[in-house]
Amino acid sequence: MSGRIIAIGDIHGYAEALAALIDAIRPEADDTVVAVGDYGDRGPDTPRALDDLIALAQRCRLVPLLGNHDEMLLDLYHGEPGLEDWLSWGGEETLMAYGCSHPRQIPERHIEFLEGCATYHETDRHIFVHASYDPELPLDCQEPEVLRWASIRSRAPGPHCSGKIAIVGHTVQRNGRILDLAHLKCIDTGCYCGGWLTALEVQTGQVWQADAEGRMRDEG
Repeated sequence: MSGRIIAIGDIHGYAEALAALIDAIRPEADDTVVAVGDYGDRGPDTPRALDDLIALAQRCRLVPLLGNHDEMLLDLYHGEPGLEDWLSWGGEETLMAYGCSHPRQIPERHIEFLEGCATYHETDRHIFVHASYDPELPLDCQEPEVLRWASIRSRAPGPHCSGKIAIVGHTVQRNGRILDLAHLKCIDTGCYCGGWLTALEVQTGQVWQADAEGRMRDEG
């Protein structure tokens, strides 16, 4: 595969941070950008973040994964219960940004984007999931709850049976740094809690980070 392979961590409605990363990365047509999920909730501008991702798909190969927050929103859109839980986990900010009172009122283009998200992505050297994985199972046999909801905070999974390096989000790294366990890298560096939105070029290890206001991190 030609071009770069770049993973972007949990965006959570921080459109300024996403725009800054896109400007810094300058994606080209042969690049692949894997967004690991959780595009909305908690942050101030979910609509713009989703619009910017939709536009990004016209510049490069975008592979968006479905996060647990995205799954909750879709479930509510399709009539499932759980509205109060979702609101308390950042859904209130999403509805405020859209100026509506329920996920059923969110624009169809954004629902279509979320419904088109993948469960996982795999390349020759890497696997990409939102949250975690069972190291003994191939990706097409994984439980959705593990892929989208399992935390690696108390117990990180071992190396995947494929031998590939796992790129995940979901479990926030409050020190603002990528968690690097060699066989696993967690790139959720907490933009929603005063940290950074992170992008990682998985082949070279190049890192870009932007804060909630879109200021790039200067490593000095």
